[in-house]
Amino acid sequence: MDNPVDHIIDLGLVNYVKHPSNPDYMVYRFADQLRADSFAEALQEAGIEFERDEEIKRTVTYHLFGIHKNDYKKTVRINFMVEAKHKKPLIPFKAFRYFFLLIMAGVVTLAIIGYCKQQEILALHNDSTLPVNNNEQVE
Repeated sequence: MDNPVDHIIDLGLVNYVKHPSNPDYMVYRFADQLRADSFAEALQEAGIEFERDEEIKRTVTYHLFGIHKNDYKKTVRINFMVEAKHKKPLIPFKAFRYFFLLIMAGVVTLAIIGYCKQQEILALHNDSTLPVNNNEQVE
């Protein structure tokens, strides 16, 4: 099987895989130098031993970290913290972000009001005083 780090169809959902030749290690991959340096610094602060390497694939330099699987839970937490530190917001303009938030809050509020009004209408319909008797015939 192909090395998953080198696989052409990489969805990029996670940036780590099992080591291709040694199942006792995990390989973390960063295409960004800043994130790789932050990850290395966080690993050193946590006292986790690692091996670092660089690999060039299709004009992209990947920064690879080999870490023993015993430190998997710690390194996943560190990885998420590094990604959170360097992630860009989905909506980059603060004014548009708050405008969108207000619009969505308005839509949710209208949906809740509509649901409550519909429940009142259903309750009135169920509480109607018209007797229902199938034995009587209407002339």
